[in-house]
Amino acid sequence: MKVIVNIQLKEGVLDPQGKAVHHALASLKFNEVNEVRIGKQIILNMADMNQAEAEQKVTTMCEELLANTVIENYTIEFPKC
Repeated sequence: MKVIVNIQLKEGVLDPQGKAVHHALASLKFNEVNEVRIGKQIILNMADMNQAEAEQKVTTMCEELLANTVIENYTIEFPKC
């Protein structure tokens, strides 16, 4: 079972990497970009189980290790493959 976890900084949390990319894009004349936020994506290949059980396990993984929930939000996706 494939599970995708997307992690982003919460609104209001400074994103220096995003600011650096935004500045670089502006210097390359991509002025239509108003803001850049950088996140991360984690792809898990898990043993076969029902989706509800997998979601519970991945939520626990995110809360305990994968995401810093003080400053980050996360979403869990189950792609159709």
